[in-house]
Amino acid sequence: MRLDIENVTVDVAGARLVDDLTLRADSGALVGLVGPNGSGKSTLLRCVYRALRPTAGAIRLDGTDLRTLSARDGARRLAALPQESTGEFGFTAAEVVAMGRLPHQSAAGRTSATDRELCTAALARVGAAHLADRNFHTLSGGEKQRVLIARALAQQPAVLVLDEPTNHLDIAQQLEVLALVRDAGLTVLAALHDLNLAAVHCDRLYVVAGGRIVASGTPHDVLTPELLADVFGVRAHRVRHPETGAVQLLFDRLPATAP
Repeated sequence: MRLDIENVTVDVAGARLVDDLTLRADSGALVGLVGPNGSGKSTLLRCVYRALRPTAGAIRLDGTDLRTLSARDGARRLAALPQESTGEFGFTAAEVVAMGRLPHQSAAGRTSATDRELCTAALARVGAAHLADRNFHTLSGGEKQRVLIARALAQQPAVLVLDEPTNHLDIAQQLEVLALVRDAGLTVLAALHDLNLAAVHCDRLYVVAGGRIVASGTPHDVLTPELLADVFGVRAHRVRHPETGAVQLLFDRLPATAP
């Protein structure tokens, strides 16, 4: 399923957080949003998963405006993992994952054998099957993140929106989660903080600064030393991964400029 964000603008309390932003995620692609803190990435993603209504513009799934879909129909097509998730306290990990099946259930909310099988499989796919009976609030940050990703997978969406999905994960878990997301066959739009992870896993990158797209293309084309100096204020050295050939970055501070 293709995701199109068309000329989206977001104004909040007189401040323009997103300014006439347009991007596309083709069906089955993993598209990354990168940019400095406060650049508008999370604000844009909140519009995509309908936690925030844009001031102008449209967001479409295979040409259908999201605003025309009911909450249930939207949730059958698109799942999201925000930076901060609340409301799961008091539930077990298995119960949290089962919430992903709600859009597919009848008004009675009865859980079927198929629902249970899908939830069990989702927990296993993210390496969290052993957490099923644990209370969600007792889990570590990384464990919670894996459970929430399992919930999104159990929802069986066509589009997955992720806001910093590797937060709280150790290095091995970061690599495993992004590989899992990539292999799921979904259209994925993800805000990523780690540029090296973005370079390895994303098909296409959009660089956001000041609420606008300042560059887009493949990681190799986008992550240039010149752009990284302008947007992130760092000096970057590009190297090739010895096995995959993907561009990887080494960073240091920009030289101080003379007064």
